[in-house]
Amino acid sequence: MIYIGLYLGAIVAANLIITILGPSATIVTAFVFIGLDLTVRDYLHEAWHGKGLVWKMGLLIASGSAISWFLNKDAGPIALASFLAFAAAGTADALIFQALRERSRFLKINGSNVVSSGIDSLIFPTLAFGQLMPFIVLGQFLAKVFGGAVWFFIISVFKARFVPNHTS
Repeated sequence: MIYIGLYLGAIVAANLIITILGPSATIVTAFVFIGLDLTVRDYLHEAWHGKGLVWKMGLLIASGSAISWFLNKDAGPIALASFLAFAAAGTADALIFQALRERSRFLKINGSNVVSSGIDSLIFPTLAFGQLMPFIVLGQFLAKVFGGAVWFFIISVFKARFVPNHTS
């Protein structure tokens, strides 16, 4: 499934870029890569609901962190912070997504992304860099919410144009 590749590629790229460039890269990676991950996670939620969602998402999150560490041993602290933040954010995301299950795909994905973006934006930089960084937290939150919305529209347009029998 292409979503698994997108998810892993984005999280590994974000982890490795942040390992090399530090906190200054977190807002850009949050918009480009983490916004994508948050949105793709909800498409996976739809695909896996009732079919091992919890263990599959857990394995996917752990795999992204493990691959990051494997490719660059210096990425260990970032990979661990990423794992913990994504696990917490993913749990909240799944709960909100499920609570919104009767709503439109737009509202389910972007509504759950707002909550998971807040959780991830607080946990990740605090653990990764050992301190609360309010401007990084706020910048990441906004970047993830808006990045997730942009990725939602990109994926929706792609699916509408190229995937037969697609319904949004």
